[in-house]
Amino acid sequence: MLHLDGNYLEGGGQICRNALALSTLSSRSFEIDNIRLGRSQPGLKPQHLTAIKTLKDLCDAKTNPVEVRSTELTYEPGKLKAKSMTMDIGTAGSTTLLLQAILLPLCFANKPCTINLIGGTDVAWSQPFDYLKEIYFPHLQKFVKKLDIKLLKRGYYPKGGGEIELAVNPRFKRSSFSDFEEFIKEVHENVPRIDLMQKGKLIQIKGVAHSAQSLEKREVAERMAERASVSLKSLDVPVDIRQEYSNTHSTGCGITLWAICSTDSDEIDAVNPIRIGADCLGELKKSAEKVGLEAAERLIKQLNLNAPVDRYLGDGLVPWLIFGGKYKVTEISKHCRTNIWTTNHFIKNKIDLTDSIVSCEF
Repeated sequence: MLHLDGNYLEGGGQICRNALALSTLSSRSFEIDNIRLGRSQPGLKPQHLTAIKTLKDLCDAKTNPVEVRSTELTYEPGKLKAKSMTMDIGTAGSTTLLLQAILLPLCFANKPCTINLIGGTDVAWSQPFDYLKEIYFPHLQKFVKKLDIKLLKRGYYPKGGGEIELAVNPRFKRSSFSDFEEFIKEVHENVPRIDLMQKGKLIQIKGVAHSAQSLEKREVAERMAERASVSLKSLDVPVDIRQEYSNTHSTGCGITLWAICSTDSDEIDAVNPIRIGADCLGELKKSAEKVGLEAAERLIKQLNLNAPVDRYLGDGLVPWLIFGGKYKVTEISKHCRTNIWTTNHFIKNKIDLTDSIVSCEF
């Protein structure tokens, strides 16, 4: 059984989430202690428990008794069998972080399924929904027959109540292979590898400025979008930021931006799309203009670092490198280093980090 120190480097819940995903896919058991030990409230949070419960249902896994604040977990997965279900965190816990634990195995499950996730869709310390859909998911399409994610309702802190619908139709079935390395080889030989080394030419910038309906009279979404657009004019490309209002349980707002680039004139690569993202959430006493400005400044900073993968995507793509590939990241975060360390426990061909390049060669 593999042993993981949950307090390694970044020391957050990411180690546990990614270990759950890789363990379920590889059928390799693990135990982890010191879960989130350095956090103000150590141990498992509701979203982690929801992930564990869901994966237990999907692969008949065995675990030790766990609850909120538990700092130790033993996880022994069985055979992965997908089924449609609803996962309700019960708080504003991040649905996008919850997906870190279930998305990888579901993409290689035995059959299609639809998962509804209820909780926070746009909350602090996690990727907002629009980042997930517009920047992360385009890189995963080549691994599956179908991968679709829909926002049914936004959920802000503190009440959450947002809902996401995830639909997956696998192209490769893990259950068809008794050996994990043979499964990896099959995917590696039949799917174009991740190859993101050049940023290329900036083509356009898109975005979504979203807000609770209670802020519509104050034109919060419009003001975020307008301020971001003004800041992005210097890039001299088309800027299209959609504004939307939603009926939500809690008042909130935010904006997600993504730059679309190409290394081949104006043609956009569908296999290895170049999308660089940034976002900002609204806060009490922070003006809508300030939110839009901060998001634009963050995007410009990432673009100026001249790499095709932003710091958050650089973290999220790590588990998918088990099938081979390489990419250059604008900034290597502690999350990225931690994710590489976790992933390398489960695979034979190790992921390597050299300067700002993350790679796994066969």
